[in-house]
Order: sequence, then C-alpha cells, then structure tokens
Amino acid sequence: MADLEMPARTHGAGVFLELRKRLQSGLLIVGKDVAKSPADVVVTGGDSSLQVRTPRGELSITLPEGVTFEQGSCIPTPAGESCGEELHFRLRISVTRSTNEEASDRVMETLRAKETYCFYCQGCMTRLLEDRVFKRVLPLPNGNWNTIVDDWCCHPDPFAKKLLPRAEDCLLGDTFLLLPRDGSCEQTLTDEVSPVGSEDSQDPKKTCRRLALISCKSCSLVLGEAVTPETLKLYITQVVVEPAVGDRKPEASLNRSVFLERVIAARLLELSNSLSSFHFSVQTPDGKAFLLLWLLNSDSITASVPEMCVGGERSIGSPALHSPSPRAARALKLLYTACFHEGTQQRDIVTSWEVNAIGHPVVLPLKVCEELLQVIDDSNSTLPVSMRRMRSYEVAYLRL
Repeated sequence: MADLEMPARTHGAGVFLELRKRLQSGLLIVGKDVAKSPADVVVTGGDSSLQVRTPRGELSITLPEGVTFEQGSCIPTPAGESCGEELHFRLRISVTRSTNEEASDRVMETLRAKETYCFYCQGCMTRLLEDRVFKRVLPLPNGNWNTIVDDWCCHPDPFAKKLLPRAEDCLLGDTFLLLPRDGSCEQTLTDEVSPVGSEDSQDPKKTCRRLALISCKSCSLVLGEAVTPETLKLYITQVVVEPAVGDRKPEASLNRSVFLERVIAARLLELSNSLSSFHFSVQTPDGKAFLLLWLLNSDSITASVPEMCVGGERSIGSPALHSPSPRAARALKLLYTACFHEGTQQRDIVTSWEVNAIGHPVVLPLKVCEELLQVIDDSNSTLPVSMRRMRSYEVAYLRL
C-alpha cells in the first residue's frame, strides 16, 4: 500500500469560507490572485447569503437556513495580512435553530422493525433484496468489544461465539448490517472467495484466512461478505436501503464519492456522539489500520471556490463545490494521516495510536478505504495552503 499514488496538489481555493455555529464566528480566506489587499475585499450579508466583492467580481455564497452574517463584522486579521499568498478575515454570524440541522445516518436511521424495505446496489441501483420485513432490528456491540473482553477476562472469551441474526432479524454494526440470506439472493448476488491477511505474518494470531466476498451480479461492486452460508454482511457504504412504498423507484444513484463522503461523515458524527470519542482508526477486514482520523469540529459550515471561478461564469469539477454561486454546507473538520506513509512523523503518529489503543475501529473493505482516502485527499487539495496541515497531520473536511 506504500506504492499507492497520491493525488496531485492544486493551488487551493480562491475564496474559502468556514463558519463555526457554536462559536458564531467565521474565517474567510481570499487568495491574492483574487484580491491584492484587504481594502479590495468587501463582505456584506443578504437573505441567507454572504456576498464577497473583489476586483474579480462579486461572489454570492448561499448560507444554510438559520445562519446570518452580522453586517460590518468582517475584519482582516494581522496574521492574514502577513500570509504570503492569502488574505485572512474574521467575521461574526448569528445562528438560530434549524429543523434540518441533524445529519441522517441514512441506513442506520432508516431501518425499523416490522417495516418493509428494499436493498439496492449503490453502484448501479439494481434491486438486491426485495420486500424485506424484520421482526427485530438490533444493534451489535461496539466494534472493539472483543478487545475489551480480552482485557478483562482471565479465562477464554465466553463470548467468542459469533453474533448472528436469526430469521427475520437485522443486526446493526458500526459500518455494516447482518442479514439472513434467502433464495432470492441467488438472482442478484455473486460469491467470490478472497484471501485476507498475510501468510508470512509474524503474528501467529493473524494467519492467512479467506473471505467469501459478496458482489452485485449486475455491476460487480463488492457489497460485503458471507459471514456464514446463511448470513450476509453488507457494508453501509455499498448499499442503499429504502422503504418499499408501492411501485416507487429509488432516486438515481449519487456520485460515488459524494455518497461515500456523506455516509462516512454521518456515521463518524453518530459514533462520536454516542461513544464520546474523537479518534477513529479506519481498518480493513483483517484488522490492519489504513487511515487515522481525528475529528476536530462537527459544527463547521464550509464553502470553497477555485480562483479561476471567482467572478467567472464557468464552473469546473463538482457543481456543489465549484459553481459561481456556491452553497455552504455542514461538514466535519478532520485531521488525518495514512498509515502507510513513510515519513518519520507519520510513523510516530501511527505507533503512538497503536501503543495507546487510540482510535475506535471503523472497518471497511480495502477498496472503500482507498476511495475514502481519495475523497479526503481531494478535500485537502482544495483548501488554502495555510490550512492544509496542522502539526504532523493533514486537514480535510467531510460534508454532511
């Protein structure tokens, strides 16, 4: 994994905005290719919007419901004036409670007992499981419960037996669902045995084992694993779950990176709130750490516009991020480091997390881990240069 190709870094944002709802304040960064001095930047507020006027033209950023800019509060900061390629401004906002504040956990929030659901492949929206009704929808213990048992028990683990769903059960893990398999699955799913782990591992407990991977028959997207011949393990990043209502068809599949970003962001926020934890270790199914995440802020609202789009009519990339009239969106602010980086500082961070058992495990298929790292790296590359790093970590935002 050390040979993974890292994405090329861009020159960052022409205009970047981060608002903090709890602090009712914000940071505005304008690149000096857009404005040469603080006097060239005028910030005003409109109806649920923020207008930034520069020599390149006026940019209107749509703000979320209940967030308002306080007129006349935008002032340049001394640190911003001395920054080589950027102008920094501080501003104040007022926030009123919105009915749509909370992020949905999607799959985890959707499922209820005695309701009828259909499961779709996120890649091609093929219907995988039809009209499933669960008598029980139950949460599984937290992802590191086995480690806790090992630490506290002086005899063999009394809970070593796998927790599997009975007929008409749905068990909810941190990042997956456990479902009983039925005959209809043969029409939509394929099985493939794949090795996981290293045969030459020095740890005798981590010998090579094999997983029965479950894929969509239509598009070959890996959906999860067959824990037993009768049990499916489907990852929440790979499926879309919707209530079965008449003949209604699901909406078209979201862009893969957007879907992954929102699902992971919502899940991290829910896990952080429920566990009071801010450190997460993204791991592959064999227990190998791939990516370390440190959740800094969960109340951020951000918008980012490339320099070439400020004052222009043409947008590039994702319309949600890079349109001439961007919409500010809720996001999680993260520090992160990839576990396979060769730098001394990165290795020290990984070692420290491992030795001190920092980081709630978030298990995802290897391919999904790589996709998530790409999403996070892409976010980092759109930030102003002064915001891309914090000590030995890199910085990114995941939109909710």
